[in-house]
Amino acid sequence: MSDRPNTPLLDRVSRPADLKQFSDGQLVQLASELRAETISAVSQTGGHLGAGLGVVELTVALHAIFDTPRDKIVWDVGHQCYPHKILTGRRDRIRTLRQKDGLSGFTKRAESPYDAFGAAHSSTSISAALGFSVARDLGGVTPEGLGDAIAVIGDGAMSAGMAFEAMNNAGHLGKRLIVILNDNEMSIAPPTGALSSYLSRLYAEEPFQELKAAAKGAVSLLPQPFREGAKRAKDMLKGMAMGGTLFESLGFSYIGPIDGHDLHQILPILRMVKTRATGPILIHALTRKGKGYAPAETARDKGHATAKFDVVTGEQKKAPSNAPSYTSVFGKALVDEASRDDKIVAVTAAMPDGTGLNLFAERYPSRCFDVGIAEQHGVTFSAALAAGGMKPFCAIYSTFLQRGYDQVVHDVAIQRLPVRFAIDRAGLVGADGATHAGAFDIAYMATLPGMVVMAAADEAELKHMVATAAAHDDGPIAFRYPRGEGAGVELPERGEVLEIGKGRMIRDGSRVAILSFGTRLAEVEKAAEALAAKGITPTVADARFAKPLDRDLILQLAADHEALITIEEGAIGGFGSHVAQLLADAGVFDSGLKFRQMVLPDIFIDQASPADMYAVAGMNAEQIEAKVLDVLGVTRIGEKRA
Repeated sequence: MSDRPNTPLLDRVSRPADLKQFSDGQLVQLASELRAETISAVSQTGGHLGAGLGVVELTVALHAIFDTPRDKIVWDVGHQCYPHKILTGRRDRIRTLRQKDGLSGFTKRAESPYDAFGAAHSSTSISAALGFSVARDLGGVTPEGLGDAIAVIGDGAMSAGMAFEAMNNAGHLGKRLIVILNDNEMSIAPPTGALSSYLSRLYAEEPFQELKAAAKGAVSLLPQPFREGAKRAKDMLKGMAMGGTLFESLGFSYIGPIDGHDLHQILPILRMVKTRATGPILIHALTRKGKGYAPAETARDKGHATAKFDVVTGEQKKAPSNAPSYTSVFGKALVDEASRDDKIVAVTAAMPDGTGLNLFAERYPSRCFDVGIAEQHGVTFSAALAAGGMKPFCAIYSTFLQRGYDQVVHDVAIQRLPVRFAIDRAGLVGADGATHAGAFDIAYMATLPGMVVMAAADEAELKHMVATAAAHDDGPIAFRYPRGEGAGVELPERGEVLEIGKGRMIRDGSRVAILSFGTRLAEVEKAAEALAAKGITPTVADARFAKPLDRDLILQLAADHEALITIEEGAIGGFGSHVAQLLADAGVFDSGLKFRQMVLPDIFIDQASPADMYAVAGMNAEQIEAKVLDVLGVTRIGEKRA
C-alpha cells in the first residue's frame, strides 16, 4: 500500500451518498485525492487517463449534488468514467481496469447500478438521457427509481450528428434534462469542424459582466465572474444580444462557460439547476484533459490512452516491439501509393493517429480529411470524392464503421463507387473489450453486391492489399487488419496488386484442408506443425478474399480432401457462410464432404488480452488442432472414434 496516495477523505467514501457528509471545502480536497487515486490506478493497469482527469471535479460535484443511482448520469464517452467508478463502490477493484475478469474501461450496466447506460462509442448520451427523462414522466420505473437525467458529453462527441438530433428532439419535447458540455478542446485528436470554431468564438478578452441564468431571475444565485471562462465572454454576450446562442436556438437554456475545475463555481450552479430547472438546460464547462498530472497535460494526446507508466516520470512501460504495427504499415503504404498517384486522398473520423493517417496528413495535408466524430458523413463524403474522380481511402475502425453502415449500402455500394475502406481493429482487440471488437465487418460488408472484401494474413499482405485497393476502380473495396504488431515477416519494398478473388496455397497436405481468412493463419500454421508431428498433414490455404471467393481454389480443396475447415476473426454469417453457400450450390455436400466453420462465438467477449479472448473464442493453435482431430474422428493417431 506504500505506493498508493494518502486519501483520508476518499477512504470514507464507499458510495456516492457518503459525499453529502462533506463541506464544499472538503469536496475540493476529496477531488484532489480522487485525482491522485485515478493516476495511481491507471499507472498500474494502463487505460484512458486524460479524459478521467479532466472530469474529476465534475464527477465529485455531480455525485455530491444529485442522488445517484436514482438520478441517472450518462457519460459520453464512457472512458471518462474512472473517477466515477472509484466513487461508486468499485474502488477495491479499480486496479483490475480493462483486465480479464476485471472492471470494464467504459460504463457498463451489468457492472453497477450507477452505470446508468453503457457507452464506449461517442455521442449517445443526450439521446439516452432524454429517454430516461421521458420514461420518468411517463411513469417508468427502475430498481433504483427514476429521477433527473444528466448527460456529460465532450466537445468532440458533441460534434456528431446524433448529439444534435437528440438536442433538437429534447428542445421540442421540453422535458427537464441536464446536459453538461465538457469542453476540453481536445477529443482524441484536436477537434475539427464548425462546432469547434463556434466554441472558440465564445472566447473573449474581458471578464463576465453578467451571465444568463438557467431560469428567469436566477442570475443573483450564480457565483462571481468566472476567470477561466472570461476570454469567451465578449462574443458570447454579443451572440445573446442578437438572439441567443446556438444551444438556445435548439431550445436549451444555457449557462456558461464556467471553470469545470473550480468546485466553488460548479457546486452552486448544480444546486441552482437541481432546484429550478424545468426544461432542457446546457451547462458549458471548460476543462483540461489530463488536468493535474503534468505528463498527461503536456502529452500530444493529453494522455488519451496510455500503457502502464511510472507515476513520477510519466514514462510508459511498453513491451519492446518485434515488428511494426499493422496500423503503421498501412499508413506508410498509403503514403507510398499517394506519392505516385495524386488522386489518392484519405478520410478519417476523428482518429488520424489511431488509423495511421497522421503519417499521410504530415506528407499530404491538403489531401487528408478528418471529418470529426461523424462516420456517416465520412462515408458519404468519401463516396462523393470517388464520384468526383478521386481515389478515397476511408480509414475507420471496424466497430466505428458500423455507425455508417446505411451510407456504405446506400451511398457507396448501390452506386458502385470505388471507395477504399481501410478497416482497422478487425477481430478481437483486447483491453477495450466487446464494444470495440471488430467482429461483424466481414458479414456486413461481404453481404453487399459488388463489394470486394479482403483480409491481410500478415503485414506484407497488408501492403499488397493497399496497392490492390489503390488500383481497383471497379466499385468499392475493403481490407481488414487487426490492432497491434504484425507477425514479423519481411516487408516488400512496394506492395503488389493482387488478382481480385484469388487466394494462395501455403502448404500441401492430405485428408483435411484449412482455409484461413485473416491473421489466424499464424495459429493455423502452428496447429499444422503440431498435427504433422502426429502424422496428420493438413493442407493450408490463405483465402485473401471473402468476396469474391476463389471458387476454383475452394472447390479443388473440397474435391481433394475429406474435410474442409474455414477460420476467420469474425462473427457468424461471414466468410465461412459464403464458402458454405458456394459448396451447397455446387452440390459438394452430396459427396460427403465434412465441412466446419471456426468463427467468433455468438457472444460478446469481455476484455482480456487478445490471446485470452481468442482462447475464449476457441481459435488458438491448440483449439484448431483439436478441431481437425475432431472432424477426422481421431482420438489417437491412426485410430478413429468408435
